[in-house]
Amino acid sequence: MQKILCAAACAASMIGPALAQDLKIGVVVPLSGPPAVLGKQVEDAFRLAVEDMNGEVGGVSTEVFVVDSELKPEVALTRVKGLLERDEVDFVVGTVFSNVLGAIVKPVTKSETFLISPNAGPSTLAGRNCNPFFFSTSYQNNQNFEVLGKHAQDQGIKSVFMMTPNYQAGRDAVEGFKKFYEGEITNEVYTPLGHQDFSAEIAEMSEAGAEALFTFMPGGMGVRFVKQYRESGLADKMTFLSAFTVDEATLPAQQDAALGFFGATSWAPSLDLPRSQEFVARFEEKYGYIPGGFAMQAYDAALLIDSAVRAVGGNLEDKDALREALEAADFESLRGNFAFNNNHFPIQDFYLLRVAQREDGKFWTEVESKVFEDYSDSFAQDCKMK
Repeated sequence: MQKILCAAACAASMIGPALAQDLKIGVVVPLSGPPAVLGKQVEDAFRLAVEDMNGEVGGVSTEVFVVDSELKPEVALTRVKGLLERDEVDFVVGTVFSNVLGAIVKPVTKSETFLISPNAGPSTLAGRNCNPFFFSTSYQNNQNFEVLGKHAQDQGIKSVFMMTPNYQAGRDAVEGFKKFYEGEITNEVYTPLGHQDFSAEIAEMSEAGAEALFTFMPGGMGVRFVKQYRESGLADKMTFLSAFTVDEATLPAQQDAALGFFGATSWAPSLDLPRSQEFVARFEEKYGYIPGGFAMQAYDAALLIDSAVRAVGGNLEDKDALREALEAADFESLRGNFAFNNNHFPIQDFYLLRVAQREDGKFWTEVESKVFEDYSDSFAQDCKMK
């Protein structure tokens, strides 16, 4: 009788849904060289979220595999293949830089593994090339720069010097700023990714006589540029408008050199929301530094996965049901308002930020004003999911 019951139970398990015995998540971020400070924010926040879930994302025992992209597309591609083929991960979370995301998106999505970006949001994945297996918990790149262009236009700034790195996110930055800004662009300069000596570009700025500087220099580039810019004396002559140049990842090294400079994005650690404030306090207590947008977006990526896996009862085989659960975004984002557009990029609020010094002497960004509410990216209209 016992054998008959066992056989019946085994047969039932074979025809029922395949519930995950454990959940495997791969995280792809830069963890070496100057960009490591950005990747560390993502890794620390994602691990914190899993810890806060007692190691069970979606109620399923979870293992996290973290690999270093080294900010090299070919390295990231090799390591992602390892995550997919050797580790058999159920989700890939990555990356920080758009050129690296461009290298891994095809192998990940072709394997029908969901790719969640905690930062990179290139326009190339937001419109005609949107992908049913790709989601972003950050933004579409252009949106942050659209905030700055709108601010410059509203403030009556008549001329702007533009400088960004020469890769997809840099080109998105320029396009985003120009969407709302109608004044004069005195110069449009593109530097190599990883540029270190900005003396020639600063000399051009000095000669251009523009009222404002618009720049996007993430990570180590931002640290070097801001210090050189402040030392040149131009900070007293030009309004400094940027995204990902002065933020919680770079401010520990920039400090006074960045004071008063403007940034823009969908969140700041000073944001007056209870869940956000709890996260900042918990993160800072555990890791000893202030989390920036990279960390917030990574924590939200874990919350998104948790909500979807929970919604399907741990059945990871039904990709359509899992996709619908991801699209529902049934979680409380640290930034407040959050919903997915048809292209799997968020609809959310955006703010102008200013660098300030806290009472304890640490530097962070504070909300200066809300520029856009429930803001959608401009590429969603071209997205037709296959």
